[in-house]
Amino acid sequence: MANNITEKEIRRAVAKVMHPKIGHTLAELEMIKEIPISDNKVVLTMALPFLGVPIRDYRVHSVQEAVMKLGGDIQLKIKGKCL
Repeated sequence: MANNITEKEIRRAVAKVMHPKIGHTLAELEMIKEIPISDNKVVLTMALPFLGVPIRDYRVHSVQEAVMKLGGDIQLKIKGKCL
């Protein structure tokens, strides 16, 4: 696992990320899907209403920021998945 960081810890960190337009967290909106961890690599899948969603980059940056605050040498990849 990524420096002993667990999926639960990642989900807890990401659970605080707010959707900027709706006023709910991405977790409340069930936008965070799979989070497999292997070695120091985390691949997080985030559901998007459509691939060209205007605030996609903002969401990705917010999730990256939350995960990286956990520390350690984590390689994070975020995949977009249409709902």
